[in-house]
Amino acid sequence: MALHFERSEFDARRDRLMIEMAEKKLDAILLFAQESMYWLTGYDTFGFCFFQCLVVKADGSMVLLTRSADLRQARQTSIIDNIVLWTDRDGANPAVDLRNLLNELDLLGARIGVEYDTHGLTAYNGRRLDEQLQTFGQIADASGIVGRLRLFKSPAEVAKAEKAANLSDDALDAALPLIKQGGDEALILAAMQGAIFAGGGDYPANEFIIGSGVDALLCRYKAGRRKLTKNDQLTLEWAGVFHHYHAPMMRTVLTGKVSKRHQELFDAARAALLAVEKAMTPGNSFGDVFDAHARTMEAHGLTKHRLNACGYSVGARFTPSWMDMPMFYQGNPEPIAPNMTLFAHMIIMDSETETAMTLGRTYLTTESQPKPLSRHDLDLIVQ
Repeated sequence: MALHFERSEFDARRDRLMIEMAEKKLDAILLFAQESMYWLTGYDTFGFCFFQCLVVKADGSMVLLTRSADLRQARQTSIIDNIVLWTDRDGANPAVDLRNLLNELDLLGARIGVEYDTHGLTAYNGRRLDEQLQTFGQIADASGIVGRLRLFKSPAEVAKAEKAANLSDDALDAALPLIKQGGDEALILAAMQGAIFAGGGDYPANEFIIGSGVDALLCRYKAGRRKLTKNDQLTLEWAGVFHHYHAPMMRTVLTGKVSKRHQELFDAARAALLAVEKAMTPGNSFGDVFDAHARTMEAHGLTKHRLNACGYSVGARFTPSWMDMPMFYQGNPEPIAPNMTLFAHMIIMDSETETAMTLGRTYLTTESQPKPLSRHDLDLIVQ
C-alpha cells in the first residue's frame, strides 16, 4: 500500500472531521474534493474528473463510490476498505447510484452535508445530485469543512512542505545558469521541472508560470516559448511538490542592466513582502496581511499596478490549481494561527512601461514571526 502517512495520522484526521460533523449535526458528509479524499484517506488519483464521492458517516465509517478505472487506485493508495463502483454505460447517472448507496447505508431522511465548492463536482453533476437528493433527506452545504481542517498542518505535513520547499530552491538553482542573453525559456522550464522530478518530487497542481519580455507581465501560464534578449525580464512562478504538498516561489529575474523602473518596483516588492511577514502572526487576520501589502504599495505610488490578493494557503492540492483557501485579500477575517503553510507573493505589473516585478515565497506560521521555507534570500537577481 502506497501510503505517505502513518495510519495514526489518518485516524486523527478522521476524528477531527467527526467532531466537526457532530457540531454541525451531520449524519453523513459527501466529499467530492480530491484534496479532501487524499487528506482523509491517502486516496491519490486524477479520476475526480469523473463522478466519484467519498461518503463519511458520523461514526467515521467510509465508502467510496467511483469507476472501475479507480478501483485498484483506491486499494493501492488509500485506507478505504469499502469501494463501490458505478458502471460506465449509455445514459448512466451515477447520482442515482449514490442515492441507492446512501439508502443502503440507512441514511434515508438523514441530515447530509455535501461538498459543493470543488472542481470534483461539476455544475452538471451537482444538478443531477440535487435532483436525486431533494426528497431523500435534509441536505446542507458542507463546503469548506475539510478545507479548513487541512489549513492547520500536522508535524508530518510540515515535513512534506519543507521537502517541497527544498525542491523549489533546487528548481531555482537549476534555472539561474540558463537565464542569460539567448537563454531559451523551454530549457529553463525543463531544468526547473527536471530538478523537482530528480529530487523525488511530483507534478504541480497547475503549470509553472514562465514569461519574458512583455509576457513577464502575465500571471498565468500560456503556450509558446521565446529566447531572452540582452536586457530582459523573466517572470517565474513555480512550486516544489512532494507527495502533493506545494511550496510555491515567485521571482522576476533580469538580464543585463537594471532599469530605474525595475529597481523602483523591486524596492517596493521587497518592502511589501517584509511588511507582510510582520503581519503574518497570530493575532492578525488574513485581511490584515493583505492590508500590510496594500499600504506599502500605496506608499510607493503603485496601487494601480498591484493585484487585489497577495497570497494564499498551500498544502496538498490537485489539478487545476495549487491555490488553497483562505487567501490574503481585503477584509478576510480568517485568523492567522501557528502551523499554517502560506504563500505570499508581491506582484507589480506596470503595463504603461511594460515593466514587471514579482517576489514571493512560502512560509510556516509559528507562535510569533513566520519561518521562510526557502533558503534563498530576497535580493534582486540580475544575470
